[in-house]
Amino acid sequence: MSKTEVTRENKCQHCVGAKCCTYITQPFDTPRSKEDFDYLLWQVSHEGVQAFKDPEGWFLRIMSRCSHLLPTGACGIYEIRPQICRDHSNDWCEYDIDVRDEYDLFFEDHESLDNYCRKRFKKWDQRFGETRD
Repeated sequence: MSKTEVTRENKCQHCVGAKCCTYITQPFDTPRSKEDFDYLLWQVSHEGVQAFKDPEGWFLRIMSRCSHLLPTGACGIYEIRPQICRDHSNDWCEYDIDVRDEYDLFFEDHESLDNYCRKRFKKWDQRFGETRD
Protein backbone atom coordinates (compact mmCIF):
# COMPACT_ATOMS: atom_id res chain seq x y z
CA MET A 1 0.00 0.00 0.00
CA SER A 2 1.51 3.33 -1.01
CA LYS A 3 1.34 6.40 1.18
CA THR A 4 -0.40 9.48 -0.17
CA GLU A 5 2.08 12.27 -0.80
CA VAL A 6 1.37 15.27 1.41
CA THR A 7 1.27 18.44 -0.66
CA ARG A 8 0.31 22.04 0.07
CA GLU A 9 -3.08 21.36 -1.50
CA ASN A 10 -3.93 18.33 0.68
CA LYS A 11 -1.89 19.04 3.82
CA CYS A 12 -4.87 20.31 5.84
CA GLN A 13 -6.69 17.04 5.17
CA HIS A 14 -3.80 15.15 6.81
CA CYS A 15 -3.56 17.41 9.84
CA VAL A 16 -5.16 15.63 12.78
CA GLY A 17 -7.03 18.08 14.98
CA ALA A 18 -6.64 21.15 12.74
CA LYS A 19 -3.80 22.42 14.94
CA CYS A 20 -3.80 25.95 13.54
CA CYS A 21 -7.44 26.36 14.59
CA THR A 22 -6.95 25.44 18.25
CA TYR A 23 -5.24 28.58 19.55
CA ILE A 24 -4.84 32.29 18.98
CA THR A 25 -1.84 34.51 19.62
CA GLN A 26 -1.82 38.07 20.83
CA PRO A 27 1.31 40.24 20.71
CA PHE A 28 2.31 42.35 23.69
CA ASP A 29 5.09 44.77 24.56
CA THR A 30 8.38 43.25 25.66
CA PRO A 31 8.26 42.72 29.44
CA ARG A 32 11.21 44.40 31.13
CA SER A 33 10.42 45.08 34.78
CA LYS A 34 9.49 42.82 37.67
CA GLU A 35 6.01 44.33 37.46
CA ASP A 36 5.72 43.38 33.79
CA PHE A 37 6.75 39.80 34.51
CA ASP A 38 4.51 39.61 37.58
CA TYR A 39 1.55 40.61 35.38
CA LEU A 40 2.58 37.96 32.84
CA LEU A 41 2.69 35.40 35.68
CA TRP A 42 -0.94 36.22 36.40
CA GLN A 43 -1.83 35.68 32.74
CA VAL A 44 -0.10 32.29 32.36
CA SER A 45 -1.70 31.17 35.62
CA HIS A 46 -4.96 30.90 33.69
CA GLU A 47 -5.84 27.61 32.08
CA GLY A 48 -4.89 27.47 28.41
CA VAL A 49 -2.78 30.65 28.47
CA GLN A 50 0.90 30.44 27.57
CA ALA A 51 3.53 33.01 26.62
CA PHE A 52 6.40 32.93 24.20
CA LYS A 53 9.08 35.04 22.59
CA ASP A 54 10.15 34.48 19.02
CA PRO A 55 12.09 36.61 16.52
CA GLU A 56 8.97 38.74 15.96
CA GLY A 57 8.46 39.60 19.65
CA TRP A 58 6.43 38.52 22.67
CA PHE A 59 3.03 36.83 22.44
CA LEU A 60 0.33 35.27 24.54
CA ARG A 61 -0.77 31.90 23.17
CA ILE A 62 -4.35 31.18 24.17
CA MET A 63 -5.39 27.58 23.67
CA SER A 64 -8.98 27.73 22.50
CA ARG A 65 -10.52 25.71 19.70
CA CYS A 66 -12.32 27.75 17.03
CA SER A 67 -16.07 27.47 17.49
CA HIS A 68 -16.51 26.96 13.73
CA LEU A 69 -14.23 23.92 13.54
CA LEU A 70 -16.22 20.85 12.56
CA PRO A 71 -15.52 17.39 14.04
CA THR A 72 -13.90 16.47 10.71
CA GLY A 73 -11.38 19.31 11.10
CA ALA A 74 -12.98 21.34 8.33
CA CYS A 75 -14.09 24.94 8.70
CA GLY A 76 -17.82 25.36 9.18
CA ILE A 77 -17.78 28.89 7.77
CA TYR A 78 -15.13 28.44 5.09
CA GLU A 79 -16.83 30.68 2.50
CA ILE A 80 -17.22 33.57 4.97
CA ARG A 81 -14.17 32.93 7.19
CA PRO A 82 -12.28 35.99 8.53
CA GLN A 83 -9.44 37.50 6.52
CA ILE A 84 -6.78 36.27 8.95
CA CYS A 85 -7.92 32.70 8.21
CA ARG A 86 -7.78 33.39 4.48
CA ASP A 87 -4.25 34.78 4.81
CA HIS A 88 -2.97 31.79 6.79
CA SER A 89 -0.57 29.72 4.72
CA ASN A 90 0.14 26.07 5.27
CA ASP A 91 3.47 26.28 3.41
CA TRP A 92 5.21 25.80 6.76
CA CYS A 93 2.81 25.26 9.61
CA GLU A 94 1.94 23.32 12.75
CA TYR A 95 1.57 20.15 10.67
CA ASP A 96 5.26 20.29 9.72
CA ILE A 97 6.75 21.20 13.09
CA ASP A 98 6.01 21.65 16.76
CA VAL A 99 5.81 25.43 16.80
CA ARG A 100 7.21 25.43 20.34
CA ASP A 101 10.56 24.40 18.85
CA GLU A 102 10.62 27.72 17.00
CA TYR A 103 10.36 29.91 20.10
CA ASP A 104 13.30 31.66 21.75
CA LEU A 105 11.44 31.37 25.07
CA PHE A 106 8.28 29.43 25.90
CA PHE A 107 6.32 29.48 29.15
CA GLU A 108 3.50 26.99 29.39
CA ASP A 109 2.50 27.81 32.96
CA HIS A 110 3.20 29.78 36.13
CA GLU A 111 6.02 27.48 37.24
CA SER A 112 8.03 27.74 34.02
CA LEU A 113 7.80 31.55 33.97
CA ASP A 114 8.50 31.87 37.69
CA ASN A 115 11.66 29.78 37.27
CA TYR A 116 12.79 32.06 34.44
CA CYS A 117 12.09 35.17 36.55
CA ARG A 118 14.09 33.79 39.48
CA LYS A 119 17.11 33.50 37.18
CA ARG A 120 16.55 36.87 35.52
CA PHE A 121 15.95 38.91 38.69
CA LYS A 122 18.25 38.22 41.63
CA LYS A 123 15.74 39.60 44.13
CA TRP A 124 12.62 38.35 42.42
CA ASP A 125 10.57 37.89 45.59
CA GLN A 126 11.29 41.42 46.77
CA ARG A 127 8.70 42.66 44.29
CA PHE A 128 6.23 41.97 47.09
CA GLY A 129 7.96 44.46 49.35
CA GLU A 130 9.15 41.71 51.65
CA THR A 131 11.43 38.72 51.42
CA ARG A 132 9.66 35.38 50.98
CA ASP A 133 11.20 32.04 51.78
